[in-house]
Amino acid sequence: MNNIILVGFMGTGKSVVGKKLATKLNRDFMELDDMIELREKMPIKDIFEKKGELYFRLVEKEVVKEAARRKDIVISAGGGAIIDVENFKNLKNSGTIICLKASPETILKRTIGLKTRPLLNVQDPKKKIEELLKKREPYYNKADFSINTDNLSIGSIVLKIMSLL
Repeated sequence: MNNIILVGFMGTGKSVVGKKLATKLNRDFMELDDMIELREKMPIKDIFEKKGELYFRLVEKEVVKEAARRKDIVISAGGGAIIDVENFKNLKNSGTIICLKASPETILKRTIGLKTRPLLNVQDPKKKIEELLKKREPYYNKADFSINTDNLSIGSIVLKIMSLL
């Protein structure tokens, strides 16, 4: 069996769904953002602040390569990971990519007040969400499957993914 890679914007459910899906399928779960934090020994927010987004993306590229070499795991990729052509290729070659989607309103509701989201620590987070979604949409649309998570429970999303595979 191949890897199952969850992509999509922050707040769409990649981490919680990924963990539950991995448990259901008796597979390991790999959260790429957690791997980056472990490797860099600091939270992503601090990486962005101290070293910049470009540096973060370089580390992310290494972590994606490492994850893509594994087999039969569930991977939760950061919201911007598949924008990079090489990241997309590595992930695609390792398994099935499923994009979790949600409306800007739902994303805002799920992420509001989280200081761990450096891209949303701005004056108008909803506007920023809309801008980033529009920019990333063509990349998210390259996924093998997409699921809108707006009104679905975690369990329902997991069952939907399992039915797609």
